[in-house]
Amino acid sequence: MIGQAEEVQMTEPRLVRLLLIFIAFVFLGIFLLLPLASVFVEAFKKGWQLYVSSITEPVAVAAIKLTLLTAAIAVVSNMIFGIAAAWAISKFDFPGKSVLITLIDLPFAVSPVISGMVFILLFGMQGWLGPWLNQHDIKVVFAVPGVILATMFVTFPFVARELIPLMQSQGKEAEEAALVLGASGWQTFLKITLPNIKWGLLYSLIQCNARAMGEFGAVSVVSGHIRGKTNTLPLHIEILYNEYNFTAAFAVASLLTFLAVVTLVLKKLLSLKVSNKRGIPF
Repeated sequence: MIGQAEEVQMTEPRLVRLLLIFIAFVFLGIFLLLPLASVFVEAFKKGWQLYVSSITEPVAVAAIKLTLLTAAIAVVSNMIFGIAAAWAISKFDFPGKSVLITLIDLPFAVSPVISGMVFILLFGMQGWLGPWLNQHDIKVVFAVPGVILATMFVTFPFVARELIPLMQSQGKEAEEAALVLGASGWQTFLKITLPNIKWGLLYSLIQCNARAMGEFGAVSVVSGHIRGKTNTLPLHIEILYNEYNFTAAFAVASLLTFLAVVTLVLKKLLSLKVSNKRGIPF
């Protein structure tokens, strides 16, 4: 069947192949390359000095710092959860296993805006825990903790969903052999499991980090849009654009665009490693 498919592909008229390639490149140029290029053109439209001042002003620096802090906490937390969940699901059978798998997929099925509203209902002044938090002077929504929690919620499936099929395909014979030979649980994890999943783990962490830095919907609901305090880079870009400060908006947007390009390159490189481990051609 594969040989027949290759034969059909080779007998396609040259004009048809060139036409399909041309259409693909036209779509890539219009919907991918042109928007990316326009971001950097608009960012540097009024000169390098204005670009630098737009990304180094105090409010922009505060947004950058909060974005980096939020992404760092979300990535580390989701890495711990993802490894633990993938280990439990792929290596053990236990009651509620299917429920856990379903819950891991929940952020993919729920709109980020709805996710933000859930945190408002939980931690807001009129929410379930709001009065208790107010009595103890603990701020969650419209504060940094709310931004971090919302980001963690929308990104926590990335690591687990990448590692679960990878660890299931590897089986558990190597870990069982190590335990029989006298290795402890930590030794088995550090010397057997972790080396086998390292490329998939790095791949998932890159995806998680990119989503954390670019998250808008859930963070927009819980942040309160307080300049210099709860605004991440996407929220700061929105404010600049709504104020018709287009050059500054595109300057800050170029940072996230650069991150997206770097993420795309790293994902491609790591996907080759992951595919080699799984035996799947990309």
